[in-house]
Amino acid sequence: MLEAVKLALRIVTNAYDDELQALIMAAIADLGIVLNDPDESDALITQAIKTYVRMNFGSPSDYDRLKRSYDEQKAQLASASGYGLS
Repeated sequence: MLEAVKLALRIVTNAYDDELQALIMAAIADLGIVLNDPDESDALITQAIKTYVRMNFGSPSDYDRLKRSYDEQKAQLASASGYGLS
């Protein structure tokens, strides 16, 4: 997951790996609030994690847009059959 996130953020250095890994774990925990099992191999979950990390890494100028996007992805996953809590 770390390499996929780094690719999405266009990061080639390892200098931010610890911070990025912490954000990935936070994203999984956040998704776990509304999902049965946030499976990192699922493309929709992966995209939501990337959006969460992009939103929280540094100070993005498009934070509000990313926040709306993440919230929408999370809501759609929560209401989708097979994803949301039972």
